[in-house]
Amino acid sequence: MTYFQFYDSPIGTLMLVADDQNLIGIEFEQSKHRLTQHANWQLGLNAVLEQTQAELIEYFAGARTTFSVVCKPEGTPFQRSVWQQLLQIPYGSTWSYGQVAHAIGRPTASRAVGAANGRNPIPIIIPCHRVIGAQGSLVGFGGGLAVKESLLGLERRGSPD
Repeated sequence: MTYFQFYDSPIGTLMLVADDQNLIGIEFEQSKHRLTQHANWQLGLNAVLEQTQAELIEYFAGARTTFSVVCKPEGTPFQRSVWQQLLQIPYGSTWSYGQVAHAIGRPTASRAVGAANGRNPIPIIIPCHRVIGAQGSLVGFGGGLAVKESLLGLERRGSPD
């Protein structure tokens, strides 16, 4: 069974989606790419959603810099390699799309990295907001640039640097 629940966060209402073992999605109110709902989705809480919500509350309070909830994002092998690399970007830091492309061994794939970043089904926890343009500009984010700026600001204020 797949459960979903709404969480009223400081950046707006988020829809959290999980099966019995894994978080499979977080969707912003203004998401460009919507999660594909299935007939077996049920409104309600399970242990994964409870853990996700608790960890997000801590993150927004500045008390959590990493997440431990188990994630299972669905995507192509290339997308999953990008999303796995995003988990290596430290809290409070940013990387360019080119840096991510180099890190996955595909130095000419900056645009493809951008596309995969934009399709990340588990934003915040898989920190696609930490990827910025080559010149340091805030570009592209499924929840909108204001939300991206808010998340980066939260992390700058809570960063141990």
